[in-house]
Amino acid sequence: MSLLRTIRLATPLGIAAALFSAPQGGAQVAAPVVQSLPAGQGLDFSGYLQLVEAKARAQGVSQPTIELMTAGLTYNPRVVQLDRAQPGSNPGSPPAFWAYYRSHVDAARINGGRSAMAANRAVLPRIEAQYGVPAKMLFAIWGKESFYGRVKGDFDLARSLATLAYEGRRRELFEGELIALMQMAQRGVPRAKMVGSWAGAFGNPQFLPSVYLRIARDGDGDGFADIWSNNSDTLASIAHYFQDAGWRAGEPWGVRVSAPAGLDRSQFTERLESPSCPRVHARHSVWKTVGEWKTLGVTPRAPIADSTMAVLFEPDGPENGSFLLTGNYRVILQYNCSNYYALSVGLLADEIAR
Repeated sequence: MSLLRTIRLATPLGIAAALFSAPQGGAQVAAPVVQSLPAGQGLDFSGYLQLVEAKARAQGVSQPTIELMTAGLTYNPRVVQLDRAQPGSNPGSPPAFWAYYRSHVDAARINGGRSAMAANRAVLPRIEAQYGVPAKMLFAIWGKESFYGRVKGDFDLARSLATLAYEGRRRELFEGELIALMQMAQRGVPRAKMVGSWAGAFGNPQFLPSVYLRIARDGDGDGFADIWSNNSDTLASIAHYFQDAGWRAGEPWGVRVSAPAGLDRSQFTERLESPSCPRVHARHSVWKTVGEWKTLGVTPRAPIADSTMAVLFEPDGPENGSFLLTGNYRVILQYNCSNYYALSVGLLADEIAR
């Protein structure tokens, strides 16, 4: 989670997109009979919570805060159902990118991003100067994650995280996020703000608790990083995430290119396995400078320096859209380890700025 990297690298990658565009509807669900629950180290749900509380105390969370966060918590089978329904990686050819693009980079998101950018224009020069990230990237993430704050989720975060931790498939991840949520309360974040997606993400940028603790920033100087309702804080926090993930100021995320039909793509196949998101990066070519790609007949359709390192990516195959992607594209992947997510964010950003 690094910001969202914490969950992206600690969980199966198929969960990533759904975690931050999750179905809504966190109404309280009656707890099932304790004996029917998955075994949490041989304990029932309340017994498991006592173990988590002891770990939280050991990490400096006060008893009043622990009681505030755990009082009345019950197991929520709905979040487990949603978690288990996440699509895995299907064997064979991936689905078409452009169908995904049309449903995720539509007129509503583009126009919403332009309107949000216009409404926040006064704070953008300062944030861009401080973090080195173009404003269009911040609004593209905001638009993708919560539709500019319109869809943030209404599940009780403590209940969801406690349930997912108890269920056990990714106990270390969700237990850590539950304790991080308690640490947020210890810092003074109101319990009433702790609602979000079924998987524990919240606010305009859909951060997880551990990400909030490390990355969220106070953009307006009032002493509180309010990523729920404060636009300056939201934008500064997303910008800090990108900066922390290694965004290079002045370099685009990538550009559309024209690639010659006779280009022998087999000679550019990447043979090294990436330590993170290997399936995502396996679809990219080897790295070359833009100048080297040009000598092969690959022609950028937007300005990009010849010295910039880039990979060739054709999501739907040759003649169906080609891109040169830079190191900054991989920064977007740190938010969500999906080529379709990252590519649509980049293209949405370009449309917002057009």
